[in-house]
Amino acid sequence: MLEKILEILYQNQNKHILPDEIASTLGINENEVKKAIQTLEDDGYTLEFTPNSGYKLKKSPNLLLPYEIKNNLETDYIGHEIYYFEEVDSTNNVAKKLAEDGAAEGTIVIAETQTRGRGRRGKTWLSPTGGVWMSIILRPNIPPAEAPQLTLMTGVAAAETLKEECGLNVGIKWPNDILIGSKKVCGILTEANAKFSTLDYVVVGIGIDANVDPEIFPSEVRKGATSLKMELNKEIKGPLLVQKFLKRFESTYNSFKEGNFPEILNEWRKLSKTIGSDVEVRKQLGKVVKGEAIGITQNGALILELEDGSLRKVISGECLHVKK
Repeated sequence: MLEKILEILYQNQNKHILPDEIASTLGINENEVKKAIQTLEDDGYTLEFTPNSGYKLKKSPNLLLPYEIKNNLETDYIGHEIYYFEEVDSTNNVAKKLAEDGAAEGTIVIAETQTRGRGRRGKTWLSPTGGVWMSIILRPNIPPAEAPQLTLMTGVAAAETLKEECGLNVGIKWPNDILIGSKKVCGILTEANAKFSTLDYVVVGIGIDANVDPEIFPSEVRKGATSLKMELNKEIKGPLLVQKFLKRFESTYNSFKEGNFPEILNEWRKLSKTIGSDVEVRKQLGKVVKGEAIGITQNGALILELEDGSLRKVISGECLHVKK
């Protein structure tokens, strides 16, 4: 009901609308309208009210509220079910529990902050207020071995969204970082659950530093981080950014399910800032592999040409671009 009332308020944003008009449109009573309006005000919406004219929406909060995201959301199924939290340990953790309980494909978990956000290889992902911290539940009919392709697919969707909506020099650093210039603005963490040879579900976590102030990060993180607000010198409307991303994500995911991953991979290569760069990949147990990144395989392994001219595929690790 909140979503429907909000939709009516947006449709009548330039004028007042009486409570009985809202009630009549939705088939509810005026008391229900007043309770819903109070909830909206508690969530940060500013409404003007006059006894003779009714309500007029004056200002919306820049929060990732479900009914704000769903208002004019142009997707068929991604984001139609939203679990929202002001604070959560990890949206991926919540999404995995929901997936285990049978949550539908396209369900998302979104939070204003995370207390235990995670990056790849167990690293902490700092998730302060102002960012977009979100996880999407997927149930693709693919072999478990192809699950890493979803990370590459998500990278393309995220990079293209930021490039199109913000007009920034956006690129991808292998395997899952979205960069503006040389600084990270978005990360992706994909976690798959398989039973025997069947993929049960995949949770794709996306963290975007939208309105985050990088100055609050520790010094070792700050030098390699940026935010959309810092780059554009203006505040980003979080719900609108989420809407645009979900639309692009659904389109790319549908293409993936239709068997068009080779085309998606070509887009990844075009957006890649890693291919053609000298890199060092830090693996577990302190091992480091150095070389020039010359390509990527269908399943996301980075192909390096080593100093002796030999080729090596690297499946995972922390990739650093090395200046010559």
